[in-house]
Amino acid sequence: MPVSPARAAAFDILMRVAEHGAYASELLHSEKFRSLSHADHALATQITMGVLRWQSSLDENLAAVSSQKLARLDTEVLIGLRMGVFQLRFLERVPARAAIFESVELVKRARKRSAAPFVNALLRKAGALPNVPISDKADDAATLAAATAHPLWLVQRWIARYGAERARAICSYDQEIPATAVYLHPQELNEGSMETEFAHSGVTLEPGALLTRARRVAAGDITKTAAFKAGRVAFQDEASQLVAMLVGSGRRILDCCAAPGGKTRFIAGNNPESQIVAVDLHPHRAGLVRRLGARENISVVAADARKLPFDARFNRILADVPCSGTGTLAHNPEIKWSLKREDIDDLATRQISILKSALAQLEPGGRVVYSTCSLETEENEAVVEHALTEFADVRLMSCREELERLRNDGELAWQDIDSLVSGKFLRTIPGVHPCEGFFAAILEKND
Repeated sequence: MPVSPARAAAFDILMRVAEHGAYASELLHSEKFRSLSHADHALATQITMGVLRWQSSLDENLAAVSSQKLARLDTEVLIGLRMGVFQLRFLERVPARAAIFESVELVKRARKRSAAPFVNALLRKAGALPNVPISDKADDAATLAAATAHPLWLVQRWIARYGAERARAICSYDQEIPATAVYLHPQELNEGSMETEFAHSGVTLEPGALLTRARRVAAGDITKTAAFKAGRVAFQDEASQLVAMLVGSGRRILDCCAAPGGKTRFIAGNNPESQIVAVDLHPHRAGLVRRLGARENISVVAADARKLPFDARFNRILADVPCSGTGTLAHNPEIKWSLKREDIDDLATRQISILKSALAQLEPGGRVVYSTCSLETEENEAVVEHALTEFADVRLMSCREELERLRNDGELAWQDIDSLVSGKFLRTIPGVHPCEGFFAAILEKND
């Protein structure tokens, strides 16, 4: 009996994540898996993301019944086991026999037939373990990390930085299926044509919780619509849209680290008459921006943002830098298991170089919006403070003023601005706000 398409897809994606550092969410929406039926795609998504969200907890279950160290198992075998345990523990509608049988067949399919009896026996033992209720009410880091399947070192940092209550909110949010937010071009919103088109395709949209112009998918599969296939609508978290909104209006706008292009497109939609330059280090990722942008006022350049190759200056710049991504773990749970403490310091060094390069391209009176999707101080406040020591003609502006302007203009749906700011900075916190964790700072060069 062949393995179900949903489980085969989940297995293949988890292998790509483990062996190549790929992002599961990107693979799930890639062309290769777009042919899955709605039901199969939903199950593949549920298994893939569930295994990644609960990986440490699943491994703890397996270790309790295994005579072998999990670290000694082949990757194919370990992924098959994790998939089986996840279904046994979390998917009540999946019969235990189906979860075990298909996990064994996946291991055979991966040419690890000799391990099939071991997988079968281990999953039967794991299935007999008592299902301990999950609780995230702990105040101490070790208990919270174990209960919510997070690395202890990350939880310790968040408790120290945000306090126990907010750390619990972050961990809980990371383990839930996040809302699907999408960006619609302002013209489409004004005309209402796309939402009507979605309704005919069985897709229901509802207003954003953070931004009035954002939309959330309440029902249906937006990837099956003509608008999605044509690139007229894209997934984009509401906090990401808010950061792009902070860039405001300008004549010449630079997006330093543009791929995959969501913020570039948002900025272009707000500035249809402006000249916009989008930069990305890798040519193939710059190509993603070209395909997404497809607008006359966007020029795409493959270049290193630490050494921007421009003589002309810009009056608006977005430096949305590569970061640890710890604010996006609900969407990208694989980051939890690949990120190391030392990575944060390495990233901060690169981020400082990019911000300094961006500030050097700024014309008098112009603004740079520096942003990350990280919750870590080293990548956020510390980077801004370091850059300011080298640019005496640049001042840090208050994000509160911009947020109040957006609220007064009817753009901001979230009314509690106090919760969105930390000093002069924008800070969204998963579980506290209805979005991913983003940081932003606005820096202005003196006239």
